[in-house]
Amino acid sequence: MVWQEFHTLFLDRLAAQVGEGEAASLARIVWEDAFGLKPGSGALDASQQEQLQAILLRLRQQEPLQYILGKTQFFGLPFVVNPSVLIPRQETVELVAWVLEEAKGKKGLRVLDVGTGSGCIPVALKKRRPDLTVHALDVSPSALETARENARLNQVEVTFHEADILDEKTWEQFPMYDIIVSNPPYIIEEERAVMPPQVLEHEPALALFTGNDDPLRFIKAIAEFATKKLNPGGLLFFELNEFHAEASTAEVKAQGFANVELRSDLNGKLRILRACRP
Repeated sequence: MVWQEFHTLFLDRLAAQVGEGEAASLARIVWEDAFGLKPGSGALDASQQEQLQAILLRLRQQEPLQYILGKTQFFGLPFVVNPSVLIPRQETVELVAWVLEEAKGKKGLRVLDVGTGSGCIPVALKKRRPDLTVHALDVSPSALETARENARLNQVEVTFHEADILDEKTWEQFPMYDIIVSNPPYIIEEERAVMPPQVLEHEPALALFTGNDDPLRFIKAIAEFATKKLNPGGLLFFELNEFHAEASTAEVKAQGFANVELRSDLNGKLRILRACRP
């Protein structure tokens, strides 16, 4: 099977479901990333064509391509992904960029990522700033296994902790930090009805949902943790649900943080918060 046949097959199988442009984009990515070929050159052998049929079936079942390929890119770096971790998104790139912006020119900083998932935040921070001391925690052993794999893949040293941030008894094990960052769960159960099936049926519920009807459940806990584990003058960063940005701001201020600032993502939605411990 040559490229033109491959491209036509993707349009025939997927265009009605995802649109012609997205189907063409998926064809290019699979041709290049799954089979290591360049559009217009090469051909699939019989074994690869069998593999292609399996990929197309999974795509028609709306499984994210990143899970099918088992990898993605984040901040220009390679990452392993699987259904135990969220697929890194553009908003999180902007979160990391803001942390790096605030850390510029400051040496000897200790950073903690809460709810690390794939490890994309701590690995990207450490890769860009090798002088940082970077820690990360997650409640999921399988997520931590993936995060450690990504640290090895990118040849960076990150200290990982298995802990539940909602359990105050686990907080004592952590030292003081200069920066605490988190992209926590912030979706409540009633929002399931409006979520795309690619996310709802394939990405880990543990990393998406708060587990109750309080969208600020993790914001509150992490902010309280930060009042105890963030050095004076230290910074707290959150990626947020746009619909709860103002409530999140009020909560962080109520816990004593100052200089609270919200930033919009590339789509103009208030998705990132920074606050300072006085």
